[in-house]
Amino acid sequence: MTWRIRHRELSTTDHTLVMGVVNTTPDSFSDGGQLMVGDGVHAEAAVSHGLSLLAAGCDIVDVGGESTRPGADPVPPAEEASRVVPVIRGLAAAGAVVSVDTRNASVAAAAIDAGASIVNDVTALADPDMAGLVADTGAGVVLMHMQGDPQTMQDEPRYGDDVAEVAAYLAARSDAAVAGGVSPEAICVDPGIGFGKTTDHNLAILGHLDRFALLGYPVLVGTSRKGFIARTLESGGLETPPPEERDPGTMATVALAIAAGAAVVRVHDGAGAVQAARIADAIVRTRRGR
Repeated sequence: MTWRIRHRELSTTDHTLVMGVVNTTPDSFSDGGQLMVGDGVHAEAAVSHGLSLLAAGCDIVDVGGESTRPGADPVPPAEEASRVVPVIRGLAAAGAVVSVDTRNASVAAAAIDAGASIVNDVTALADPDMAGLVADTGAGVVLMHMQGDPQTMQDEPRYGDDVAEVAAYLAARSDAAVAGGVSPEAICVDPGIGFGKTTDHNLAILGHLDRFALLGYPVLVGTSRKGFIARTLESGGLETPPPEERDPGTMATVALAIAAGAAVVRVHDGAGAVQAARIADAIVRTRRGR
């Protein structure tokens, strides 16, 4: 399967694509504040971190300037753009494939002007200007499912049939994107692990990920260091690890997601994920070849 992003195509024929995270925020759940670039002073550190992800084997660097953790407050688009644009410009100049993690069309436009090739939108084009921007620029787009918004999404999320409802939403948003002029080849879908979902919902979606692959688009899975990993470990009698100690659990989800058909995995630990993905790829491709 290929994913068309502006002037190139990304192929998953040889390996699953690994998307490394660069957060330029003070309040992200895992690494908030570590690469804060609000005044531009630390942009060089953020670019360096992104380049280290590429050196570790990541295929894409995803740069975000607004936290979407549960309970997070929205960030003014101008402030968000000031955080991400210098970093994206630096990474793109170094030859990186860059994604911008934003739900605001004005931020996405500035990011694309700076060299981003992908818009990673947790609201699946809720901004009325986003579909047209993606269509006009030929950018790739990630359409994600979220129940509610970051401030409310974990307030007792409910579903009748979690897997079916999330899949139906992504199908509908993909259809809307195409109707808005977005090329089907530019679309990637993300079931939104941790976004308006309980631990049971997250585990069910991961356990039925093949249902999302049937939509006909590349599937992105973002489980990295999320709370459901800690809660699952705790329910098994283990101590609850803080976010920075959840990478082993993350790698289990990476391998199993690839076995179920994921085309892209989004992670904080680039080196660990690349290793996990390459081994999972080798096993899966051997199985499919027989």
